[in-house]
Amino acid sequence: MLFDSTTPETTRHEIKPLTRPVLTDPFGRDISYLRISVTDRCDFRCVYCMSEDMTFLPKRDLLTLEEIDRVASAFVARGTRKLRLTGGEPLVRRDVMSLFRSLSRHLVSGALDELTVTTNGSLLDRYAQELADYGVRRINVSLDTLDAAKFRKITRWGDLGKVLGGIEAARKAGLRVKINAVALKGVNEDEIEGLMTWAHGLGMDLTLIEVMPLGEIEPGRIDQFLPLSIVRARLMDKYNLVEDPYRTGGPARYVRVKETGGLVGFITPMTHNFCESCNRVRLTCTGTLYMCLGQEDAADLRAPIRASADDALLHRAMEEAIARKPKGHDFIIDRRGNKPAVGRHMSVTGG
Repeated sequence: MLFDSTTPETTRHEIKPLTRPVLTDPFGRDISYLRISVTDRCDFRCVYCMSEDMTFLPKRDLLTLEEIDRVASAFVARGTRKLRLTGGEPLVRRDVMSLFRSLSRHLVSGALDELTVTTNGSLLDRYAQELADYGVRRINVSLDTLDAAKFRKITRWGDLGKVLGGIEAARKAGLRVKINAVALKGVNEDEIEGLMTWAHGLGMDLTLIEVMPLGEIEPGRIDQFLPLSIVRARLMDKYNLVEDPYRTGGPARYVRVKETGGLVGFITPMTHNFCESCNRVRLTCTGTLYMCLGQEDAADLRAPIRASADDALLHRAMEEAIARKPKGHDFIIDRRGNKPAVGRHMSVTGG
């Protein structure tokens, strides 16, 4: 079903000004940011994210796009100001543009500040203009190397040329692009400076991310892990890095590089816990709400959605879930405990 101006309001779940209290966790943090994994499927098999031989969920287990809209709208009604669609690779989900189109009504009404997406870039050449048309102004593209052979090795199935073409299409559509790169020891650590200067040269910021212990994968986590404290120290040997107050609503902490004028963000779940200001929760494509990326506790929102056309049960389930949001995660990687902190792969919750 495509959402348009003729879609009945009861289906579209239009929201009114806040009639319920803002969702606030036990530590006084307002939940203003919802990340939604619209699919667990991806057209890549990145070595730090998933196994090459993945078994994906059957379609019957997934929320419909209308149900995703309903949950997102309920969160917007409770004070969420930012929605990010993720995957897997979100753009591989059939008719996903209809979801962007529908959710854009909250931008028009002023109830939502930002609707955005994290993508691997493989389909951006097809969808960049539509994203811009539906109110998306800023996107994240995951890209760990500019070496075509190495890109193929990291992603297993990816085509660097197609991703670079997608980035160019996004820039032409007026989208602000930020590059996300996972720092991988012995893989791309010698390329980080080059990624930075390339991104900044095109007016794009760069965010670096430490490997997170999520899901069983073939390479050992300890073999992939590169502390960003080391990366930052190496950059400081050649560049002047100035702390910058810029924030996107996510966990990155930014510096501005005087020589390039661009920003570099650091997401450091392993070496510097960023949980104290966490305002985020994550919804999977099956309707499971994770209150913390690094904890297994979760809430089922699919059942209350399907139990009633009224949202009272859904709001109750949301309230009960946020009341259990933990203070922080317990990520650790070392040779004595080289097991994932949680069993699900990154692709399940979208990072």
